[in-house]
Amino acid sequence: MKAVVLVAGKGTRMEPLTSDCPKVMLQVANKPILEHILNSAIEAGIEGFVFITGYLEEQIKEYFEDGSKWGTSVEYVRQKEQLGTANAIGCAKGYVDGAFLVLNGDMLIGQEDLKALVSRTEEAVICVKEVENPSDFGVLETENNRVVRIIEKPKNPPTNLANAGVYLFRESIFDLIDRTGASVRNEFEITDSLQMLIDNGSAVGYSPLDGRWIDIGYPWDLLKAEEHLLKGLQGRCEGTVEPNATIKGEVVIGKGTLIRSGSYIEGPVIIGENCDIGPNCFIRPFSAIGNHVRVGNAVEIKNTIIMEHTHVGHLSYIGDSIIGRRCNFGAGTKVANLRHDGKNIKVMVKGRILDSGRRKLGVIMGDDVHTGINSSINTGVIMEKGRFTYPGDIVKH
Repeated sequence: MKAVVLVAGKGTRMEPLTSDCPKVMLQVANKPILEHILNSAIEAGIEGFVFITGYLEEQIKEYFEDGSKWGTSVEYVRQKEQLGTANAIGCAKGYVDGAFLVLNGDMLIGQEDLKALVSRTEEAVICVKEVENPSDFGVLETENNRVVRIIEKPKNPPTNLANAGVYLFRESIFDLIDRTGASVRNEFEITDSLQMLIDNGSAVGYSPLDGRWIDIGYPWDLLKAEEHLLKGLQGRCEGTVEPNATIKGEVVIGKGTLIRSGSYIEGPVIIGENCDIGPNCFIRPFSAIGNHVRVGNAVEIKNTIIMEHTHVGHLSYIGDSIIGRRCNFGAGTKVANLRHDGKNIKVMVKGRILDSGRRKLGVIMGDDVHTGINSSINTGVIMEKGRFTYPGDIVKH
């Protein structure tokens, strides 16, 4: 069985992290989101993949190539225009036969849930998740263990079963996709194709997700995914740890990485290859440090993702943040991650102020940002690619 993985989108809500990187290639636990999905699907028995590509597809192709590194096969089909989920899935026509899975490239799902889906025999199966706020999702109305209706963001939802965007289909779906008209959003929606399948009398089932399901829609969702993935971390050291450095708990240290004397690292933490860490720094749990990162003297890092080739100058603090590639922190740069009143931190995304749902959230920093010495960055700040601060600047918004 093959899996069709939708990876064409840019992820505009993830900007500035996606300015030069496809959303699915953003790293969590030092691997692209898409690689975690691929590994789960392989463990569930999927034998081949069709990636429906679009935005910056070259980066995806360069990384995964033909899939042989993972003992599988990967084929690529470009979605010329992003015209909705039905249009994207329809691009796979001729590349799959029999039953196949459809996965979103920005959604983590556990292998046990995928195994349960693979074994189903209905014409189509929709994965669902019980949620507290079903009005924010596509909701399934069910009867006798079958789906009878799919309602997008209903005011009075009939159930709390949200469509998780993971499906089992058979080739018959392509004929219905060809007959699916544009929605009010002028997109071709796979839920409309599914409703046609239901109305034709075909058996459409649903499969509750019991394990990991994390929809990465906003930058701070990367921290949630990071925490989940690092909980299962198995420590190992392939680098060098100098005397008087302390490694506590499950910590991964990559090849060519040097942990200097006096550093204190409390796992779960993952540190990539060819990094220079310390001396006398403190790296706290649920942090992931990419390849070729420099962490200077007396730096504290907590629950943070730091991407490759970034330098964090001495006497700095970063907490609950996502830091892009090739950034440089001037000495003494501090990131605030907690409001004085303890309330949830709000973030400006695409012109709208959103509640992150997090009590602690620092900075979301794009690639190639440089800070001057003794800069202070407020909670929930987004810094666009290539921005900089002068010495002593306070970044409030």
